[in-house]
Amino acid sequence: MAEATETKLQRPRLQIALDTTDMPSALRPLNKAISQIDVIECGTILIIAEGLKAVREIRALYPDKTILADVRIAEAGALIARNCFEAGANWVSVVAGASLTTVEQVVKVADEFGGEVQIELGEDYDADKARKWKELGAKHVIVHRSRDAEVAGTLKWGPNDIERIKELHAMGFTVTVTGGVNVKDIPFFQGAPVGVIISGRGIVKAEDPLAAATELKNTINEVWPE
Repeated sequence: MAEATETKLQRPRLQIALDTTDMPSALRPLNKAISQIDVIECGTILIIAEGLKAVREIRALYPDKTILADVRIAEAGALIARNCFEAGANWVSVVAGASLTTVEQVVKVADEFGGEVQIELGEDYDADKARKWKELGAKHVIVHRSRDAEVAGTLKWGPNDIERIKELHAMGFTVTVTGGVNVKDIPFFQGAPVGVIISGRGIVKAEDPLAAATELKNTINEVWPE
């Protein structure tokens, strides 16, 4: 019985990706879908367009929600991270190509604020480097649907993606998956240690954002029953 408890998979959280070019178009779907949302991502596009006021305003509206500032830090890690955390972010993102020194700087600042660091993986996955990120204190990694598959027109997740998720989870990371994930994709991950599932356009561009988010959340609950 003890072993079964230890190996039981945690149910993934649902993250909304707000990659609009202004606050009104981000807040409209967010406010409608919020009851089903666990993590709010202030996307790169939104932060470029609106600055960190996007994080501040959403933090003021939803003080108890986890907020990711998806700034994709490549350098100047301490400065950018501090600005994000001071604005109210819980998590910040760092690109996989950033130096280990930059990752270390971001983690150090995150620790000051009780925040966490997410590494955004590229197509070239380096397991040895990932282990170093974990040693430095990064807690999350984000796995994208293969761009090669997108170019080929298949847009399907494959066995290699599942193996990568399992390997990263075994290192101790919370693994986020993204890339146009919809309700039809989610059952593919059954039995995989996915920590967070991201939906952007699927919620933001939906005619009924609450219905879209509810359908995603219900599907997650079915695939990972408690």
